[in-house]
Amino acid sequence: MEVYIVRHGETVWNAAGKLQGNTDIELNETGRALAGELGRKLETVAFDCIYSSPLIRAYETACLIRGHRNIPIVRDERLREISFGDMEGVHYSVWRDERSPYRSFFEAPDRYLPPPNGETIDQVRARTQAFLQEVIEPLSDQFRRVMIVAHGALNKGLMCYIEGNDNAHYWGEGLQNNCEAAIFTVDANGWQKIK
Repeated sequence: MEVYIVRHGETVWNAAGKLQGNTDIELNETGRALAGELGRKLETVAFDCIYSSPLIRAYETACLIRGHRNIPIVRDERLREISFGDMEGVHYSVWRDERSPYRSFFEAPDRYLPPPNGETIDQVRARTQAFLQEVIEPLSDQFRRVMIVAHGALNKGLMCYIEGNDNAHYWGEGLQNNCEAAIFTVDANGWQKIK
């Protein structure tokens, strides 16, 4: 089975350089255009199901990619973006400042300690692994192709499980661009990356 992992389209806060996390921020017009463009590119690709984060930016992206096709979209709470707790809504420059205790999130994720009310990388990895093991892997001999539409950091949690990365290599090949798809296959022999 093929599994497309897609990051949502650009949002108002993406454009403003703010951390979103669990805050439910909608797509902006650029984000809607990106999702529509990806939908047109994938128009002839048949999907059995689309799984989406319940947050509006991911769900709207999934709807725009699906277009008028009759493909079910299933929202799953485990696909929500990592929570940045009390730091949601701050500008990236504050987060990346050399004096920031949260800078390690991007540069040394194995040493990242979340802000108050935030979520650890291990917590994200646990729920993404559970989602893949409980929802996606059992479908590998039933479905031909599925899509997962979620978030930048969340998708990296999915890919850590798929690629066998530890927390130090959480970011792998880097953060996906908005509406970028990573494509994998899964079968009885395990996971493989296509592109």
